Amino acid sequence: MSAPMSPRTETTLRIVAPLAVGLIVLGVWQFLVSVVGVSDYLLPSPASIVEALIASWDSIVQATIITGTNALIGLVVGSVLGIALAALAARWRAVDRMSAPVVAALAVVPIVALAPVLNSMFGADSQFGRQAIAAIASFVPVFLNTLRGFRQTTPVHRELMRAYAATPGQVLRTLTLPTARPFILTGIRIASSLAVISALVAEYFGGPRGGLGSLISTSAASSAYARAWAYVVASIALGLLFYLATLALERLVLRGRRPAARTPGTRTTAIGTVSTTSTAVPR
Repeated sequence: MSAPMSPRTETTLRIVAPLAVGLIVLGVWQFLVSVVGVSDYLLPSPASIVEALIASWDSIVQATIITGTNALIGLVVGSVLGIALAALAARWRAVDRMSAPVVAALAVVPIVALAPVLNSMFGADSQFGRQAIAAIASFVPVFLNTLRGFRQTTPVHRELMRAYAATPGQVLRTLTLPTARPFILTGIRIASSLAVISALVAEYFGGPRGGLGSLISTSAASSAYARAWAYVVASIALGLLFYLATLALERLVLRGRRPAARTPGTRTTAIGTVSTTSTAVPR
């Protein structure tokens, strides 16, 4: 058996391995364009994409800010609505049954078809349609994960809180939310990438000028393929930024959430450590 790696070595490999793979892909990419002779309209070389990225840096930054703002607003609104509706659905079964078909319908809404409709409804100068699409895309994973988290509380915990005469607000604050916190953060992390993708797609299919999606469409239509790929690279960077930000938020919030050390005859719950050791009752 091989000796286990040290934490420092494992961390180094996690950083070096993706960088090495990326450099190999870029090298093969440049070889295909420069040596094999792949046409620029099919696949521009990495060197030409970097040149276009530098030449169009100002417009790329402005477009990234517009797309990032639309995605961020959609992510925040969709997350807040998803958490609120999940709390109501977990509290009242009637709300759960009424919201299920609505959420199922939103999950399969085609963004390609919805984007032109919303852009036409709210005008060619409004960003609201793009933000609404990002909010819809963010709402579904946040709602589903949050609802699952709210349902993790066991009946014994709820009975214990009822025995303490806790109000519904106290139950939500001290029991339900701490239990559902990892699920909520996971839903937000998943929704962060969907918000960026949805905002890009909405920009691609009309609306006000500006934004990475619309500039990708314009550059491709004018045969500026290297510039179009430069906007694609900016879109990838924006999506990674959203994902890493939500991942950092998840780790920061859950940093103090560590399982308590268990001893024989105890069981760790969301409320505390409950003894499970049976004690003989003298007769």
